[in-house]
Amino acid sequence: MRSTPTALLAEDEPVLAAALQRMLEKTWPELQVVAVAGDGISACELALRHLPDLLFLDIRMPGKSGLEVAAEVLDEWPNQGAEARPAPLIVFVTAYEEFAIQAFEQQAADYILKPATLERLAKTVVRLQARYAERQRVPAVGELASLLAQVQALHLSPATAPAPAMLETLHLGIGNTVRLVALSEVLYCEATDKYLNVVTTAGDGLIRLSLRELLQRVVPGTLIQVHRSIIVNPKRIESATRDDAGHVTLAVRECSRSLPVSRAFAHQFRAM
Repeated sequence: MRSTPTALLAEDEPVLAAALQRMLEKTWPELQVVAVAGDGISACELALRHLPDLLFLDIRMPGKSGLEVAAEVLDEWPNQGAEARPAPLIVFVTAYEEFAIQAFEQQAADYILKPATLERLAKTVVRLQARYAERQRVPAVGELASLLAQVQALHLSPATAPAPAMLETLHLGIGNTVRLVALSEVLYCEATDKYLNVVTTAGDGLIRLSLRELLQRVVPGTLIQVHRSIIVNPKRIESATRDDAGHVTLAVRECSRSLPVSRAFAHQFRAM
């Protein structure tokens, strides 16, 4: 991980963007602002190009809102393989306090109301510096996963850590009814707050498992992850389409919805 923290600022009012940059220079001199965006679309493009450690986002901007920028950047952020990086720390700077809940749902590190003051920004910077320093003390995402796997291989035996039984069917909660569904009937699964919404050929249902837990309990390849919140039955995929911006969407048989594919998982569909 680089030792010099980097940031992107997204603000559609140039005077406010310049003021925020000046205040950051005073409160965090080591922080390098790698890009300033004046609208949401360019904010997404610049964030995914530079992969900064921090994003300072206005909420109401032309093209895309700051909330939409955060969601898209997190969806497209490289989080696997050699290019894996920790997701950026996100600070929303806005005149509208009613967006606070939505902001924190997008993993916001802080939420500053305009006009931002030097004193208020300084408090935010202290929090950000602490979180950034903590990241510097731990391995990168890919390295950490590799280390955990090595530790488990060295210290856990089947007797002390039995593997969970592989699933062949899912018990889906539908109102007050539990329905047994074969994995072959699953079209895709999407994470919600506490459950997975499982979409099948016969309708939807809920299971209380995370995406990670479900993938660990099915035969590899039965379901594949295509997005941070979506896994899909590959045998149900009809086509993968890449638009001019490089975004991939999937058409799934017997499903009216097109499923988004995050950049981190798009390599699975290069040959399609």
